[in-house]
Amino acid sequence: MVTQTIDEYSVFFLYAAMAVYAFAFIAFALDLARRSAQVGAGNEVGVDGSVTTRERVLETVGAGGSSAVSGSVATAAPVGVGGSGAARKGLFSRGGGAEASLSASGDGAVTKRSLSLRLGVAFTLIGFLLELTADVLRGIAAARVPWANMYEFSMTGTVLIVGVFLVVITRVDLRFLGTFITGLVLILLGVSTVNYYVGVAPLPPALQSAWLVIHVFVASLGTAFFALGFALSAIQLVQYRREAIGAGARTLKLKFMASLPDSKRLENLAYRVNIVGFVFWTFTLIAGAVWAERAWGRYWGWDTKEVWTFIIWVIYAGYIHARATRGWRGSRSAVLAIIGFAAVLFNFGIVNVFFHGLHSYSGL
Repeated sequence: MVTQTIDEYSVFFLYAAMAVYAFAFIAFALDLARRSAQVGAGNEVGVDGSVTTRERVLETVGAGGSSAVSGSVATAAPVGVGGSGAARKGLFSRGGGAEASLSASGDGAVTKRSLSLRLGVAFTLIGFLLELTADVLRGIAAARVPWANMYEFSMTGTVLIVGVFLVVITRVDLRFLGTFITGLVLILLGVSTVNYYVGVAPLPPALQSAWLVIHVFVASLGTAFFALGFALSAIQLVQYRREAIGAGARTLKLKFMASLPDSKRLENLAYRVNIVGFVFWTFTLIAGAVWAERAWGRYWGWDTKEVWTFIIWVIYAGYIHARATRGWRGSRSAVLAIIGFAAVLFNFGIVNVFFHGLHSYSGL
């Protein structure tokens, strides 16, 4: 009875996390729409979502403000000071009490930071904490690690995807990927809660091993990095096309692409992220072989799941090798990375469900 109650709380927190992720998705989408509008208006939009207008400072802030000698802006009701660089002088009240983050450069440019982007990150963090709570409660209810079946693997895997995203954006500003990350997580959680949910049940003998903790967790972590690399590679392809057509890029509907890093920068970021994922996936393959020997008495048996895990490894190995030694750059490397993640999704959503083998005990 207690186990069932804890599991019910877990489900509640999971649905709460999905609702918050939905708000994060909307906030990130509004930021992209805002970027498109600002680029269309001829303003400069930074990767962090800040918008720099090239109007005179007094005209932008309003007649109520006063201009300092250094070119910074002051108004009658300062909200505070913070930030770094040019923004260090620039939190002010504007528009009848509405707050905006502004900074003025020496040429009269005013920078306004994206509220929707900040809200998107905040909602993503709250959703992550709620989903992590749901995952921990599921583990407490089951008295084991919560990744022994498709439902639990989906929950743990998406927690790691969001967690990796939140950690990476503290080092590199990839917040523009927020729409993709939250959207992917919502789809995966929606499918798993509707189709894959199972009650807490004892583990079959083959799963009663410490390798369950190691093998599946490392596979989930590798998948999280591959998801981030896929997002970067997909945007790289669009950015590459935009750069290739040059002046004609103005006709593209995705105007916000002008505010994102160039295709070379996106490619380098995707490469680094995918290398980390490849390292985890290599260990996944090795740990799976060791576990197979412990469970079934052989390291390799050409089980469907084993074969697809190896196929994924080969695709990403080919991607890394082709880019590092064969000089594959631009769209070719991006396509290989996208194919690799498509294989990951196929392995999770198709092989686990429709192919029967020694891994069919996953609790569907």
